[in-house]
Amino acid sequence: QVQLVESGGGLVQAGGSLRLSCAASGRTFSYNVMGWFRQAPEKEREFVAAIRRNNGNTYYADSVKGRFAISRDDAKNTVYLQMNSLKPEDTAIYYCAARVTMGWTYDLSRYYNYWGQGTQVTVSS
Repeated sequence: QVQLVESGGGLVQAGGSLRLSCAASGRTFSYNVMGWFRQAPEKEREFVAAIRRNNGNTYYADSVKGRFAISRDDAKNTVYLQMNSLKPEDTAIYYCAARVTMGWTYDLSRYYNYWGQGTQVTVSS
């Protein structure tokens, strides 16, 4: 079984930065894609960013492009989400997810196999 544990959330003022971490533990696994999703109150979970294992390609939602950056450290089994120029509308619970099955889709939550418990990010205006 694989466990994903997020950390790094918190309260920040608009324009500030946070870095989220997602550490994977448990049985050795080779992921296809690691992704970040978020869910704001009374809204559906939405894609934020993803990184592909085989070539390191990264993908972003339009709403975060240019402000957020996803990266990985495979030696530490950890994925990061650097969030800059935060806005109040970025307030949400952020979830890390791993897709271990093959395929190209990276932005649909139903294709991911493992999920973390989430970390709260609150951006004040």
